Amino acid sequence: MKIEHIALYVNDLEKTRNFFMKYLGAKSNEGYHNLKINFRSYFLSFDDGARLEIMNKPEMHDLPKELARTGYAHIAFSVGSKEKVDALTVELKTAGYEVISGPRTTGDGYYESCIVAIEGNQIELTV
Repeated sequence: MKIEHIALYVNDLEKTRNFFMKYLGAKSNEGYHNLKINFRSYFLSFDDGARLEIMNKPEMHDLPKELARTGYAHIAFSVGSKEKVDALTVELKTAGYEVISGPRTTGDGYYESCIVAIEGNQIELTV
């Protein structure tokens, strides 16, 4: 068994799509729009076969996202090396994204950095 995809509702579908394509190498489909319920989505595919569905419905409520909360905490991306973690962290920080930890080696041995990147949602970069 494998996870087929993970889905994330966002306010700005195009900005989110561009983020994942620019910084994490995602490839996007052409998108889907259900006119009846005004639902839009893109499937983003990554080199290892993982997929992320980003979705939007304009009438959704955008509740505050505390970093310490129940539910999904982050999406982690393996970028291949410590040097790539370091470089991408600097690139994202320079682009104005908030780096909340790292780069560092965690107590359980992961080399990572964590960025608040998509509408208050956390992205982890790791080797």
